[in-house]
Amino acid sequence: MLKRNMGAIDRGARAVFGLVVLSLVFIGPQTPWAWLGLIPLATAVIGYCPAYAPFGLRSCQSGSTRQGYVNETREDGRGSS
Repeated sequence: MLKRNMGAIDRGARAVFGLVVLSLVFIGPQTPWAWLGLIPLATAVIGYCPAYAPFGLRSCQSGSTRQGYVNETREDGRGSS
């Protein structure tokens, strides 16, 4: 199972952006490129962004960390497990 790495604000912004882009399939220029709006919409629904994973970024709260981007690198330089 994928561990969530996106906070509520991040997920909400992606959902809105994804829906706006996806709506361009049906209204406006009606371009097939608008199907790319499914990507941010899917990441918002799942709560996991694969682009954050290689960098150890999270935008969700964990422990005493406030909402914001957090790099989970341990003091010894190795990423968290």
